[in-house]
Amino acid sequence: MPTILGQNQYGKAENRVVRITRDGDTHHIKDLNVSVALSGDLDDVHYNGSNANCLPTDTTKNTCFAFAKEYGIESAEQYGIHLARHFVDSQPSIHRARIRIEEYAWERIAGSDGNSRFIGADEVKHSFVRKGQETRLAQITYDGEKFEVLSGLKDLTVMNSTNSEFWGYIKDKYTTLHEDYDRILATSLSTWWRHNWTSDEQRMPQWEKSYEQAKKHILHAFVETYSLSLQQTLYQMGSRVINNRSEIDEIRFSAPNKHHFRQDLSAFGLENEAKDGAVYYAADRPYGLIEATILRDGCEPRIPVDMTNL
Repeated sequence: MPTILGQNQYGKAENRVVRITRDGDTHHIKDLNVSVALSGDLDDVHYNGSNANCLPTDTTKNTCFAFAKEYGIESAEQYGIHLARHFVDSQPSIHRARIRIEEYAWERIAGSDGNSRFIGADEVKHSFVRKGQETRLAQITYDGEKFEVLSGLKDLTVMNSTNSEFWGYIKDKYTTLHEDYDRILATSLSTWWRHNWTSDEQRMPQWEKSYEQAKKHILHAFVETYSLSLQQTLYQMGSRVINNRSEIDEIRFSAPNKHHFRQDLSAFGLENEAKDGAVYYAADRPYGLIEATILRDGCEPRIPVDMTNL
C-alpha cells in the first residue's frame, strides 16, 4: 500500500445546546456550542469502509442533548468531563475524546418599576439580553486514564487610554513609527489556561469560580500594569493568574494590538497631543499580533501554540 493512515478524528461539531433551569419564577440559562471529536481504533473505517467501530456522529449529537437534561450543565467544564468520560468508557473502539465548548453569557433584563407586576409577579426573572463581552471557552480531553481541562475566553476587548508607552525599539531604514510616551493600549484577548486537575483522585476545582477569578486577575493586571509593551502586559496578566490560582499551571495569550494612531491635524492648524485629549484613527488592520505562554515554574507547556493564534 503506497499510503498509510495518520492522525484522524471524527465527531459532530457545533451542537447548539441551550438548557433552561427553572427555580420557581427565576430562570437560568446555559447556552453552549459543543463540538465532539473522537479517535481510536478506526483504521478499518478508513481503509475498508467498515463502520463496525464507528459511533455515528448523530449519536454524539444526541448524547450532548441527553446529557444536558440528565446531568444538567453545572459548568462547561463539568459538562464536558461527563461527555468525554462517557464516549471513551462506553465505547471500546474510542480511545480519546475531545470536547470543545463555547459558552455564551446572558444577563437579566429588569422590568420597569411601574410595570414590574404586569404578569402578576413581583419581579421579572425570565427575560434576558445576550452579553456583548467575551465568549467563554472550555476544552476537555480524556484518554481513559487522565483528563486535560483547558478553560479560556476569546473576544475580550480591553483598553487603557493612558499609562502605556512604546519606545527604545530597533530602528532601521524601513522604520517610520514614532516613539510614543503616552499611547492607547487596546487589544482583543484570546486565551486558554490549563488546570492541573487530571483525575478523580484529585480534588476537582470549582469551575465557575475558577473562571471568574482567572478573568478577574487578567483584568486587574491589565489595569494595574504601567505598560512599556504589550508583551510586558501579557506576562503580568499571566503571572497574576498563576500566582493567585493554584489550580492553573499554564496560560497562553493571543493579543492582536488594536492600534489607535493619533491623527495628524497640523494641516488645519490644530495640535493633537495626548495630554490635551487627542483624536485617534482606530485601525482594524494590519495589526501587531502578540502571543505568549506563561508557566508555573517547573511545569512543561501543554497548550498547543496554534490554539490561540490568528
